[in-house]
Amino acid sequence: MPRTRSLIPLLEADAELGEGLADEDLRTATRAIGAHTATLEAGPWEPADEEWPAEPSLGLLVLEGLVTRDIAFAGRTTTELVGAGDILRPWEDDVQFELLPFAVAWHVHERTRLAVLDARFVLAAARWPALASAVSRRHVRRARALAFQLAIAQLPRVDDRLLVLLWALAERWGRVSPQGVRLPLQLPHRTLATLVGARRPSVTTALSGLARDGLVERTDDGWLLHGDPTDVLSERLHASVRAGAAAEALNL
Repeated sequence: MPRTRSLIPLLEADAELGEGLADEDLRTATRAIGAHTATLEAGPWEPADEEWPAEPSLGLLVLEGLVTRDIAFAGRTTTELVGAGDILRPWEDDVQFELLPFAVAWHVHERTRLAVLDARFVLAAARWPALASAVSRRHVRRARALAFQLAIAQLPRVDDRLLVLLWALAERWGRVSPQGVRLPLQLPHRTLATLVGARRPSVTTALSGLARDGLVERTDDGWLLHGDPTDVLSERLHASVRAGAAAEALNL
């Protein structure tokens, strides 16, 4: 069972939720909306086994931390990365795929704090519809992130997939430093592989090549990305497109 604590002011913990409210409504909503929190420790996670401090009618809002959701199907695994701002309903079954032999596994990569969106938040969203709009935006953002991840997996070269993925993750989790853009995500090679649709050994080889090219650097807390992403990605992806077109011409 996750560690829980008493109510917190939800709009102080996640200020973006209240961005659509006028000043007076925001002050009132901040005072009125509380949420229980639950803390998950690093390791495998079985959401169906959890007992929450309140019924999570709308779901669970990730306040901080990092969790992955793996789908194993036909001998391959794909991964979704979720973090602060994402809203989860991990107890929902993937019933639309119930005829297919697949399995779902959750893993907490670092201590993760969740806010339980219970009936209080549902009532607040009815009073302040901007909150419902904010939740809807979170769902759309998550769906679009998955669609972009699918597009990354279509790139022919594993090193290009990894480079685009790391820069995409840096848009959300990165911090600019004098040395480059720091990406404080300690993801094992196996997880990076399932994020880009590759095998772990090829990811290890590709990361070594990117490091030799001076584009990425492993650090104690994650990764350091070098160069201007617009220039770096444009040059590499254009080269990949040209190589692909040349290969297709040879096969005609």
